Amino acid sequence: MTSPEDYKKLKLCLATLLLLLVSGAFIPNGHAQKTNASGKPEVPKTWLDDEIIGLELPLADPSSSPKHISSDYYYRIPVRQIYKSYPIYAPGKEPPRYLERLGNVEPQITFDSSTLKTEQDWINAGELVFDAPIEFESSGMLFSEVRDPAWYQKNHVPTTRSGIFPNMRYVIREKGKVEVGILSCAMCHTRVMPDGTTIKGAQGNFPDDRTFGYESRLEAEQAKDKGEALKGLRDFMRRSYAVPWRGDDPNARPELMTVDEIASALEAIPPGVCARQGSSAFFPPHIPDLIGVKDRRYLDSSGLVRHRTIADLMRYAALNQGVDVLSLYGNFRPRGELRDPATESRYSDEQLYALALYVYSLKPPPNPNEFNAVAARGKKVFEREGCAGCHTPPLYTNNKLTPADGFKVPDEHRKKYDILSMSVGTDPNLTMKTRRGTGYYKVPSLKGVWYRGPFEHSGSVATLEDWFDRRRLRDDYVPTGFKGYGVKARAVKGHEFGLELSDADRKALVAFLKTL
Repeated sequence: MTSPEDYKKLKLCLATLLLLLVSGAFIPNGHAQKTNASGKPEVPKTWLDDEIIGLELPLADPSSSPKHISSDYYYRIPVRQIYKSYPIYAPGKEPPRYLERLGNVEPQITFDSSTLKTEQDWINAGELVFDAPIEFESSGMLFSEVRDPAWYQKNHVPTTRSGIFPNMRYVIREKGKVEVGILSCAMCHTRVMPDGTTIKGAQGNFPDDRTFGYESRLEAEQAKDKGEALKGLRDFMRRSYAVPWRGDDPNARPELMTVDEIASALEAIPPGVCARQGSSAFFPPHIPDLIGVKDRRYLDSSGLVRHRTIADLMRYAALNQGVDVLSLYGNFRPRGELRDPATESRYSDEQLYALALYVYSLKPPPNPNEFNAVAARGKKVFEREGCAGCHTPPLYTNNKLTPADGFKVPDEHRKKYDILSMSVGTDPNLTMKTRRGTGYYKVPSLKGVWYRGPFEHSGSVATLEDWFDRRRLRDDYVPTGFKGYGVKARAVKGHEFGLELSDADRKALVAFLKTL
């Protein structure tokens, strides 16, 4: 029984902890919002040379680990303005004279950090950054395609219940000029659910690569100078994916690939998976779910970026929205020789801070899956099978790295990083053969799996049921995540935990996982 004196001590400890939590002094991973004497937030510097050096893990081939641009160069890059944007409607859903009316709209800059007073103000402003495109097209194929029924039908482009295509936006940067804005965070991290609602920050399901492959074929067919069109496509492949220090990388010698070969590789990538820059069209990673990222210690499937503070997430966003192609990988710089920084663009520290706060604020939608008797049995299966060893509650990840087959963990890594002693045997190509490859995969969180998919670091299987299907280990298995996208039979190896369960236990385990 607790004595009165022990009870007083307990109350004092709880009161102290509450005070620390309220003040923001005790928040894991340094994610508290710090303020100065005037009450304004202290916005971290994004690009500090010493911090950038320790941001990333070395690549699997450490001699080619990137050397990023200097802080001097970075801060001489002009800041992007964020303009008000407008929905793109699918054909048949657009209001009358919509584009005509947009052509009469005055440009409006929407991000102004001087007006932000509260943390909620910053979060709201961060949503503007999240939605803001960074590249624009006012003519050409894409501008026409977003209003073409064939584009939606051919590529199975999802739209909301009100007919909005939520992954791109119209932008007015100059009166009388309507542009299609692309490459916002929302472009990849917006998921349209079967009922037509959207989840912002989730693993997106816009078939970005498929539409690009479709577009590449049409542009090549319609080009007056077909040689120039092919050269542009090959330059894109090299800039985006080349790993020239590997002799077996087709992206390093794109002159050997035809339009059909490049387009076919892109068209084979399903929604939820994306050949983002630094990965590969041949080993594309699944799109990460950003909901809950505040609690993740490593970012990217390969655990490439360390997430120690909110400033690290700011740096990660800066790299992924245009800066990493300026980095030097051994003797290879994806963009080519560094140009005058005035020809580039970047986010401001304030924009990145607001964006990071917004991402931290993201919450999952209400879970429709009931924790019933079947799920309760599944929880016992989860515990009995030792799943919590890697997928530790309450985050359902231990935030550690597991080495890929064929990667020898350097001794010094065990002192610096959180590494499991075992490999789960999944396909090593993404983390061994790309510019994002560290030789590791991070242990993913299982929270929110009910609204996610496809699964595995490369999205090989469509559903949790497929993941626990032993047939996926067979060479004649057609990966369900890529089914219908021209991918031939191949085994989905590794992570064999749970494959020997009875049908009843397997169904119960899946039912439990869907409640997380």
